[in-house]
Amino acid sequence: MQDEVILEANNAFYAAFRQRDYLAMEELWAHRTPVCCYHPGWPGINGRDEVLDSWYSILVLGDTPDIRISDTSIIRNGNTALVFCTEHLGQVSLIATNTFVVEGDTWRLVHHQAAHLPN
Repeated sequence: MQDEVILEANNAFYAAFRQRDYLAMEELWAHRTPVCCYHPGWPGINGRDEVLDSWYSILVLGDTPDIRISDTSIIRNGNTALVFCTEHLGQVSLIATNTFVVEGDTWRLVHHQAAHLPN
């Protein structure tokens, strides 16, 4: 049951990405726990404001690709969960890790990292 809730949070992340919904993306990220993000080709980004600024640039100012995911798996340890998946952006595939923690009764993102898969 808990894994289903984590997968729902992960799917909400990708839905916000696909729909270019900055407000939904903002709500998904942790409010009290430190966060960081590694977009492909970008330097690491630390801090909630900075991470959300990067998503604003991607979702509002940028040209967001149609992203789909596959091969999803979860490793959960108490109130922390790692979700691994393959992101598909047209002909490009990336490997991604999304880390969630429980804040209150909600699973929230604290880390996203995506990198190109080798050919």
